[in-house]
Amino acid sequence: MTIRVLLADDEAMVRAGLRLLIDSEPDLTVAGEAADGAEAVAVAERIAPDVVLMDIRMPKVDGIEAARRIIAARPQARVIMLTTFREDRYLQEALRAGVSGFLLKVSPPQQLVDAVRIVADGGGLLDPSVTLRVIEAFAGQAARAGRPDRAGELAQLSPRELDVLALVVRGMSNAEIAARLHIGEATVKTHVANFLTKLGLRDRVQAVAFAYESGLVRPGEPDP
Repeated sequence: MTIRVLLADDEAMVRAGLRLLIDSEPDLTVAGEAADGAEAVAVAERIAPDVVLMDIRMPKVDGIEAARRIIAARPQARVIMLTTFREDRYLQEALRAGVSGFLLKVSPPQQLVDAVRIVADGGGLLDPSVTLRVIEAFAGQAARAGRPDRAGELAQLSPRELDVLALVVRGMSNAEIAARLHIGEATVKTHVANFLTKLGLRDRVQAVAFAYESGLVRPGEPDP
């Protein structure tokens, strides 16, 4: 199956570089391009891409609002935000918009194509260089505003699902979690699918935000 990608960036040279990179992969293809957020929404509606690579700052409609509209119209669409900006507010807004990935434009090419495959397969990711800032931003906001009462939502999870969620937040892969908990990798996948469904989350990226906002995991805590 070929993964169909929409490129959305107001710089034509950036789109050209991304097109060369994406089209060089046998399982990926660029299905469309957009030069601003409004055009991205319109093109996404027309071509129904699997993954959108979206610049976070664009004219007319910014990338975050465009992502919000695309996901609202087509929930199965996956959006990866690309940016050179590192302000925490962009990270939080992008995650709340429902994006599945957040990468810096200086990310290595292989990391970018791997990211497209991961989110197309239902996963989520954050560039390692921004993960800590995401965690600190959500934790700090929760501390200032008072943590939301998520006890009822967490009560839906089994003890093993809570264990798996805590390890997902630590950035562990399914294979690493399986080895840590002495269970099969397929069982880990089942637990991940279960807690995402119970908590109404799209992917692991949203699981990280939920875990820190709810206080299930706190920055600086040792691994469970």
